[in-house]
This record gives sequence, structure tokens and C-alpha cells, in this order.
Amino acid sequence: MKRASTHDAIIIGAGPAGTSAALALARRGWAVAIVEKSAFPRRKVCGEYISASNLALLDRLGIGDAWRGEAGPEIRRVGLFSGNASIEAPMPGARSRPAARNGFGRALGRDILDTLLLDAARSAGVEVFQPCRAVAIERDGDRQAVRIQATSGSPGEEGMTLRASVIVAAHGSWEPGPLPSQLGKQSRSSDLLGFKAHFTGSALPPDLMPLLTFPGGYGGMVLADRGRLSISCCVRRDVLARLRGSLARERGGHVPAAEAVERHIMATCRGARDALADARLDGPWLAAGPIRPGIRAGYEADIFRVGNVAGESHPIIAEGISMALQSGWLVAQELGGAASG
Repeated sequence: MKRASTHDAIIIGAGPAGTSAALALARRGWAVAIVEKSAFPRRKVCGEYISASNLALLDRLGIGDAWRGEAGPEIRRVGLFSGNASIEAPMPGARSRPAARNGFGRALGRDILDTLLLDAARSAGVEVFQPCRAVAIERDGDRQAVRIQATSGSPGEEGMTLRASVIVAAHGSWEPGPLPSQLGKQSRSSDLLGFKAHFTGSALPPDLMPLLTFPGGYGGMVLADRGRLSISCCVRRDVLARLRGSLARERGGHVPAAEAVERHIMATCRGARDALADARLDGPWLAAGPIRPGIRAGYEADIFRVGNVAGESHPIIAEGISMALQSGWLVAQELGGAASG
């Protein structure tokens, strides 16, 4: 086994929840490590919108100005695209302080947002192990030991051990694994599976964020950074299976899930069809899930949990990033307060 490294806290996962916790703890003087399995930048299945009420926290985390410089246009209208119908309504401005500065929510791709947050964490002194995967957590006296391996390594490859008194799981809820905080899931026909893509050249008005509904699912779209339209949606597993089966019979061959989802949305939702009629796909579709909304344990088996692993909202709320950032920040405040007496 390679060298051991000792910290006050180890954060598993460098999404918004994990980096928020790491930043807040590091600025309290804690020695913090982040273990992140993916190389950055990387895209995620996510709606990518952050509401105005959360922007003050971005300022506290030290990335507010960078976020404002990168994010897409202000979202001043919400809408509903359902079948051939569409309706719109004004988006209320931020009512919390400082309203004049924050104003309205905006969207920023996770490939950019997560990199901004992780760079800020590094600048605050957080030690980052990336791309590395946590493969075990074990009690080691008055601390816990986290065994990590390079993500690109073979299962038997020698790794290293990190030790800390505090472990925070921020690895999300979708991927199974060997850690006590990783959730076991069984497939159900009613499962909601998540999909996400970026398009360029869309006709969606820049200040509008519509909810999309279609048979078997729903989604949303928003103009994010650099002219990219971000579309994300969830579809029932059984509906997706029927869609793929029908297309496969027409073609006489395999049909990718993402293609079936895109065709279904375009065929059944006029607003989405109009917005994407002349748009171009920017990168591949991403898939994840199943989505399992609900509140879960915030602390169990000596591990604190933040973000989706602690609780998952229905995507229709469009507050996933906001709640992830807030949960990481809040656990850091509680831990810091407890440590200082």
C-alpha cells in the first residue's frame, strides 16, 4: 500500500454538494481532502439552473463573480410546453438580500460550474485526489480509513489510504458501489430514468425556461452558457422500453435509449419541437438513474451525507444544484460549530 495521508475531513465526490462542504471547512482551517472519480471538466445529467435565492451562497463560496461571468441569460419567464399547447408567466425576482445584485436565476453547464467550484477548493487548500475512486471505508482507531484507487487502474492495483475523523459522502445516489453510503437499487417498471443533452442554435427565447410534458415523462429546457441550450428530462422505464421496442421493430435493429427519448419528445411536444427544429446536438446525450426522490439519512454508519445521497427531489422543482450547495454548506457549518465548542 502506498503512503497514508491524514486529514480532518475527507469528502467523497466533487459535485456542488461536496465542493461546497470542502470549501466551507477549509476556510475554517480544516485539512480537507476530496476524492473524485472523474476527470474534469465533465458533463452531468442535470438541469443546470440555479435560482436567484441561491446566488448569495455562490458569493460566500467565492465563485459568484466567475459564475455571473460564465452563466447564461437571466431567466425572467417560466413556461409550460404540453402537447400542442404552451403558456408563459413572469418569473418573480429574488426577494432575499441582496436582490439588486442577484435579480434572477441563470443556468451554467456542470462542466463549467463544477470546475469553478473545485478550483476554488484547491485555492482554499483542499487536497484533491482525482480521478480516484473510494473503494472502502473502515474504522481505524479514532479515525476512519478510506481506501482509494486511480479510476483508470485495475481492481487489484495498489492504491493508498486516507484517514480522517470526518467522512462526508457526496457521491450522488445513482451509482451502486462498495461504500456503506452507496444505495442499492432494484429496477421497477415505474422508475424514472434521466436524460440530458446540449444543443446549439435553438430558437428558445433566452429569458424563458419551460417545463416540458410528454406521455410517460417530463423535462425542461433553458439557455445556459455559450449559447448552449440544456435539455433534461426523465422518462418511465416501462414507457422507454415500449418506445425502443416500437422503433426497433420499425427498423429491424437496436435503437439507443437517448434516440428514442429525443424522437418521442419531438413527436409529442410542439414547443420542444419548435425550439429544436434547427438546433444541432452539442456532444452526446447522457443518461442516469433511476431517480428516487425522498429524504434519506443525513448521518449513518459514521458517515455524513450531503446532496442527492442525503435526499433527492423531483426534478420538476429545478432546485437540485441549489439544494446540493446548501446541504454541503450547512453540514460544514454544523461540523465547524461542533469542533469549536
